[in-house]
Amino acid sequence: MEFVGEVGPISIKLMLYLLCAGLLLIVIVGLAMFRRRNRFKRRRETLLNSALDAEWQRILEKNFPLYGKMPDDVQCRLGGYVNAFVEEKSFEACGGLGALTDEMLVTVAGQACILLLNGKFGVFDSMQSVLLYPNAYDVNDSGTRSGLVRKKTRRLGESWSTGSVVLSWAHVLSGPVTSNDGRNLVIHEFAHQLDQCDGNADGAPALFSREERIKWAGVFRDAYQLHGKYMKAGKRLVIDEYGATNPAEFFAVATETFFEKPKKLSERYPKVYEKLQLFYGLDPLQWG
Repeated sequence: MEFVGEVGPISIKLMLYLLCAGLLLIVIVGLAMFRRRNRFKRRRETLLNSALDAEWQRILEKNFPLYGKMPDDVQCRLGGYVNAFVEEKSFEACGGLGALTDEMLVTVAGQACILLLNGKFGVFDSMQSVLLYPNAYDVNDSGTRSGLVRKKTRRLGESWSTGSVVLSWAHVLSGPVTSNDGRNLVIHEFAHQLDQCDGNADGAPALFSREERIKWAGVFRDAYQLHGKYMKAGKRLVIDEYGATNPAEFFAVATETFFEKPKKLSERYPKVYEKLQLFYGLDPLQWG
């Protein structure tokens, strides 16, 4: 009994020591994380307010004709986002693409970041990497337990909710060449990233109040159904037929159309144009 009585206070002191050490470690780690976040925020703010390098401007002028139509203030904001995107995101060359170049990084970033200029979406904060293939690539959609491939499809790009976007470099270049055909691979896939930020790819990004979400859902549901009717009737389409696949694809294709065929979209689907104008904080109709 005497032995137990002597050990008790020592054990309590040891427990208190370990508790204090643990709390101190938590405080130290917390402070380190806080400082790291602050450094990251300051660095991002610096990048967002920085001018785009002259050579990078020439890359966008050559590979992204829409850039040349933008007002100076929009170009300036886009430049800051391009700087932040290129620094923060990881790019990976796949399928024998070869060495990554500034042209590749800037051409992707310029088209993607046009979706961010209202300042509400960070810099695609849930996305970490861009995977670039030289051209369209094959994907095994599913397989049997024995490993036999059931179906192989050819893709130009895809957006993963796990934080990656996959793109064909050939189509990153070809998409913007005709800037009024409503087709832009990068804009399409990064619109999916915005849609997926709430965990659901449903054509309704959860970035609004409840009332706004209800209005958005009504406008896009009606337009999606009308688009399907036009397609079945064989009428000339404003939004590409791929938009009839599902509501998520309709949102992505409508976004492409918003930037590349704003006049036609505003005439055929004025409410969709209005919602996208508010969502992106831009009005491409005014860009000439």
